[in-house]
Amino acid sequence: MAGNDLKPINTDQIRALLKQKEASMKLRLAACAGCTLCAESCFMFMNKGKGQDPQYMPSYKVLNTLGKLYRKRGKVSRAELERMRQLLWKNCALCERCYCPLGVDLPNMIAFARKILRSQGIDETDPKEPST
Repeated sequence: MAGNDLKPINTDQIRALLKQKEASMKLRLAACAGCTLCAESCFMFMNKGKGQDPQYMPSYKVLNTLGKLYRKRGKVSRAELERMRQLLWKNCALCERCYCPLGVDLPNMIAFARKILRSQGIDETDPKEPST
């Protein structure tokens, strides 16, 4: 699909989805101290990120996707959502092994962020990559 054929972002729909879980997700986001103790529980961080690239840390993925959606109250551009695609699918297998010592349910938050992106027609399929 060419860039001109993409539907505009429906910020009302994003806001409605964010509102559904606002209390629990904002509490979890506030509880995330960004301490990075979750990093070593992520095999992608340990292998692909070589223990160095923060984009593979579970907390980084959550704060820079779901956290950003809440901070901007759903008013995001398609380009911002496309950048989130990288964090939510290419940098995360959603294996549910990420562990937060503070009890933040990181896999649930990542799954919710994926749901929001899917609502805007953005999923694991990168339109720039040739389909097989």
